[in-house]
Amino acid sequence: MRIRRDKVKQPRIEMLPLIDIVFLLLVFFIYAMLSMSVHRSQPVQLPSSDSVQIDTNEAITVTLQSQDNGISLFVDAEKIPLNSLTAVLEQKCELRDKKERKVQVYGDKSVSYQDLFQVLDRIKASGIQHISLAAEKLEAKPVQ
Repeated sequence: MRIRRDKVKQPRIEMLPLIDIVFLLLVFFIYAMLSMSVHRSQPVQLPSSDSVQIDTNEAITVTLQSQDNGISLFVDAEKIPLNSLTAVLEQKCELRDKKERKVQVYGDKSVSYQDLFQVLDRIKASGIQHISLAAEKLEAKPVQ
């Protein structure tokens, strides 16, 4: 008596579900990286503005925090005194091209106008011409 055996198929690896999963992971990591902020300074309460635009360029960050006895000044999360700001910025700009010398100023809401202008004058004295002031997007209030 002869027993009939069906032909055994070779196992296959299906590529389409594997490709779908790889693309799903790729999209997940792209969105995760886009949501991360490049802000490298101290946390402050930024002023609000209607005309805020997101700047994704690499820049030196200068942060002004309001204190009881004046302001605290940080350059890329490093605390420095106000009178050495020009020297620190010149040192950080030595390795950059002239077009890439940019500073983003993150000033607390409660920092006085005079303190802000002292910092801006010292930034200009270091030879940097591209200065951005950071702000939060002003939330639209519903009309009642």
